[in-house]
Amino acid sequence: MKFLGCRLYENMVSAENKFRLAVLGSGKGSNFAAIADGCTQGIIPAEIAVVVSDVADAGILDQAQQRGIAGEFIPPGKFRTKLDEEAEARLVTLLTGSKINLVVLAGFMRILKGEFLRAFAGRVINIHPALLPAFPGLEAWKQALDYGVKVTGCTVHFVDQGIDTGPIIAQETVPVLAGDTAEKLHARIQETEHRLYPRVIAALAAGKIAVNGRQTIWLDEPHS
Repeated sequence: MKFLGCRLYENMVSAENKFRLAVLGSGKGSNFAAIADGCTQGIIPAEIAVVVSDVADAGILDQAQQRGIAGEFIPPGKFRTKLDEEAEARLVTLLTGSKINLVVLAGFMRILKGEFLRAFAGRVINIHPALLPAFPGLEAWKQALDYGVKVTGCTVHFVDQGIDTGPIIAQETVPVLAGDTAEKLHARIQETEHRLYPRVIAALAAGKIAVNGRQTIWLDEPHS
């Protein structure tokens, strides 16, 4: 099947080498665990080459160590919301040296810009706990609850220079229930994330996603 004008997601992996992931996170690492399980179980045709955190004692690094996956702490520098130039350069060097095919953000609380996104253009994805473009930014589940929507969810998207503005790859809905608290709603969104994120990564690793501007097309697999 051909889609004129579309670019197939480039997985840049040979038959001899596995598709290699880098997972970046700042917290406990629940999405990392779901991705790692997917790789171990053969659901995702890939391997996690390295886990990186901007927090020295982040749970995601402990989880990586328990699974025998290389983990790296990169001091973020002087800025509160982004990596400084030295940290960004170190991250680029680390991931380039690890021959990474796809960078997966899993609760990484630093904005990535500039040289990093140029080095890995079109190869960085994120999962956001809302149905973008609604409720970008922090605590999206709380934003949705406060706004009074009846349905929210999660979104997997490519990362660009904006805040949660990159092309959307996949979304799943989560109902907002009567009596929901922010914590209850967030927990249900996370359960959905743990199903959706591995599915998207598997499709990217298998070269089953085409990109046409802001539109993404799943090849050989209907997606709802």
